[in-house]
Amino acid sequence: MLIAVALVSGCKTVHEAPGKFTFFPPSPDEPRVQFLTAFSSDSDLGRTASFVEYLSGEPASMSPMVKPYGLAIKQGKVRVCDTGLGTVEVFDLAKRRASHFAPLGEGRLQVPINISIDEDGTQYITDTGRKQVLIFSADGTYLAALGKKDEMRPTDVAIGLDRLYITDLKASVVRVYRKADRSLLFTIPRDTENSKAKLFQPTNLALDEKNHLFVSDTGGFHVQVYDLEGNHLRTIGQQGVAPGLFARPKGIAVNREGQIFVVDASTQLVQTFDVEGRLLMYFGMPGASETGQLCLPAAVKVDYDNLSYFQSQVAPGFRLKHLILVTSQFGGHKVNVYGFVQKQ
Repeated sequence: MLIAVALVSGCKTVHEAPGKFTFFPPSPDEPRVQFLTAFSSDSDLGRTASFVEYLSGEPASMSPMVKPYGLAIKQGKVRVCDTGLGTVEVFDLAKRRASHFAPLGEGRLQVPINISIDEDGTQYITDTGRKQVLIFSADGTYLAALGKKDEMRPTDVAIGLDRLYITDLKASVVRVYRKADRSLLFTIPRDTENSKAKLFQPTNLALDEKNHLFVSDTGGFHVQVYDLEGNHLRTIGQQGVAPGLFARPKGIAVNREGQIFVVDASTQLVQTFDVEGRLLMYFGMPGASETGQLCLPAAVKVDYDNLSYFQSQVAPGFRLKHLILVTSQFGGHKVNVYGFVQKQ
């Protein structure tokens, strides 16, 4: 097990391999996470203007994001909620192009904060300005809005097989809906008399492959774990700035091995836990300009399906197991791409 020694703002936690590669955790521990790249606009993806764009004087790239929060990656496209612009930025990794998703009319976005994408491509965008979850088809057609005026204050959506799990800051619960007809089934926690199961400020969600729901409770300074029926299983962490503790937990993700990744917006790191909630390591550094640094990080996502777009950036002698994408709300590196790696 890899245990971090300290969580101190500004502490250098990076292991430099020979050459240009940046690894975590620090030596002498075996490297587990490599910083691969970061991007804020399509120019960061290596795009150059086409001949037609050159002749017409069109801009060679889209302007950088202002204040990203949630993100999703699917079929070679990274979608990022920009709370500053009120849009979802779409980065096409194959074409190295970026575009704005800014629907008009009933589907107009105000303050999009998180995005989740179903297997069929249906997009669920939580909008804290509208206080609704906006639903779009795979091609961006507006379908519906979940939530009546001032009914709730949603911030994230986790998609189950036949259910939608939605955080509600207004009631401090997770609302569970039937996906087919969007009818409310129940709220989590189910046992309201159990103080250990209580939620204070649920902000972000993740589901694992063993039917566990992970809730990042920013106001409770911990992560709550429930089964899919809302029964409380365990609590991970408590308030503090030492390893395994949380000052401001936000984004959360779980990989196929059950390892849990939790963003802490205060210490500006991502902590990693095992299936029992024991700390394994942390990665990222507080900062705004150097490789691997995070500046007010918000969301984290794990991805196994788009490794080919980043394979060339993996250090020789290492195998890329999956991607870890982390957004920073400020600084020059808005979308940070790390790789969970293993020595060959």
